[in-house]
Amino acid sequence: MSEVKTYRIEGLMLISHDKLPTWQKFVKEVRALKPEDAVEYVYSVLGSNHKLRRKHIKIVKVEEISPSEARDRRIAYLSRLERFVKL
Repeated sequence: MSEVKTYRIEGLMLISHDKLPTWQKFVKEVRALKPEDAVEYVYSVLGSNHKLRRKHIKIVKVEEISPSEARDRRIAYLSRLERFVKL
């Protein structure tokens, strides 16, 4: 069974591509099994939250980080869980 890792993904997203297009930086921290899964999740989240297409998102860097380096409190909390019980 694979271990879930923490990834930091940095990139650019095109905001208001209709009127005045501007590229805005973003940094997302996610937990995934593989880097490809983490990138796919970031595409999904940015696309749904900001109504962006994949061509309007440029991934610049994907790096695996230790859970203690995570800046997002939710990610750090999830990494400390021993087990997950669904009721």
